[in-house]
Amino acid sequence: MAKESVKLIANNKKAWHDYFIDQTYEAGISLAGTEVKSLRMGKCSLKESFIKDERGELIIYGMNISPYEKGNIFNKDPLRPRKLLLHRGEINKLAGAVSQKGYTIVPLKVYLKGSLVKVEIGLARGKKLYDKREATAKKDMKREAEREFKMSVKS
Repeated sequence: MAKESVKLIANNKKAWHDYFIDQTYEAGISLAGTEVKSLRMGKCSLKESFIKDERGELIIYGMNISPYEKGNIFNKDPLRPRKLLLHRGEINKLAGAVSQKGYTIVPLKVYLKGSLVKVEIGLARGKKLYDKREATAKKDMKREAEREFKMSVKS
């Protein structure tokens, strides 16, 4: 059985810095034709995007998909809200977790899986400033240890 190709379009590194990601889900996204063409060219940004539950549907806001150059009148607003496509049970589970204190839903990455555009979303808890400092310190210590190990292997 052939494995489907996965091509990363956009990654939200800031989400991993600002949040503890507890669970991840793969969701489809409802798009117009010119938006898909623009995504295939890699023109997408998740920098300030977020996801809200509205009337039992998950909607992504602030996801910037640049207009397709050859799309003329068929282009949509680059920052328009877009509906995420998930199973009802997954939506209910996410909505229940968000209603608890401190949880939010953030988009982590956008990618092409075969011919479909998918969004990886995460159920996340916000990090405090001291958590961010601790994570940065651990990352620096790990990087330094790898550098020292690499130097000792070369000698």
